[in-house]
Amino acid sequence: MSNTTDISSLSPILNDLRHIIDTAKLNTMRSIDFCRVRMYWELGQRIVEEEQHGAARANYGSFLLKNLAHRLEKEYGSGFSLRQLERARQFYRTYPNASALRSQLNWSQYKMLISIEDKNKREYYECESANNAWTGRELERQINSQLYERLLLSNDKEDVLAVARRERLPEQPAEVIKDPMILEFLGLERKAKYYEKDLESAILTHIQQFLLELGNGFTFVARQKRLLLEDDEYFADLVFYNRLLRCFVVIELKTGKLTHQDLGQLQMYVNYYDRTEKRPDENPTIGILLCASKNDTAVKMTLPQDNQTILASEYRLYLPSSEEFIREVNEVKNLVGGEPGH
Repeated sequence: MSNTTDISSLSPILNDLRHIIDTAKLNTMRSIDFCRVRMYWELGQRIVEEEQHGAARANYGSFLLKNLAHRLEKEYGSGFSLRQLERARQFYRTYPNASALRSQLNWSQYKMLISIEDKNKREYYECESANNAWTGRELERQINSQLYERLLLSNDKEDVLAVARRERLPEQPAEVIKDPMILEFLGLERKAKYYEKDLESAILTHIQQFLLELGNGFTFVARQKRLLLEDDEYFADLVFYNRLLRCFVVIELKTGKLTHQDLGQLQMYVNYYDRTEKRPDENPTIGILLCASKNDTAVKMTLPQDNQTILASEYRLYLPSSEEFIREVNEVKNLVGGEPGH
């Protein structure tokens, strides 16, 4: 046999060996990361035990940590500074049961989680980080974009947590799809006018981040999907499939304020998929009109009262501040006459 034949015949086993090596490296890194998590937990446990023993002395905790940090940082470096020892103590107090620690999460992620005071909110991000293998950067982005709060605007808190705990699958589109959607990762300027094609191209360039923002279970299917109705051609901007909801999701992009004509066009696309693409065992197609701004009352008046499949969601090209989001939550409360998510 020639050398070329010999080399080509090695391809299957070479790919297998590469997979084995890459998997081993990844598992090794995860093991190291979790050993670090356990180390900080054990440091926190020992510090809390010592503080409890010296509780009779005023300011003992502060004295203890400062002196320990002074010694340890000299010997082991900045990973054992006063701030890190304070975090280790807080880590143990937040997670007193070592068996509850998740091996999928690293110390950077746990540092973000222990800074969340709300227990339910912290559990949600902890579960979703583990379920979806979020990196530290992805977790930080989801916290900063107020993912949990956005889901609570249209969902019950216990339902949101039950889905995160994998105690149930989402049943309604609102349990997966957020309003507003935060698309700061697209890098588009906040200018008065740009075209739908610019938004579509930016989404496809950053498809991984867009899928993360869409939520769990989404798979990209097509862009500018051609729909032929007799002699007329129409093009749906983006088509996805959600394996949890078990349905197609058609997204139309509008860089201006949506109109009832936009909703009618999207309804036609949804009907097309229901009648020509959907299998009998699948759920009805969902349509999302992703727009720069919308009139919620006009949307409700345009769509049937029992509508569950056409949704209008605003997009934002920047991460909202906490103050902005609190103001929007209060506006929703006033509209519905109560507390969102309850």
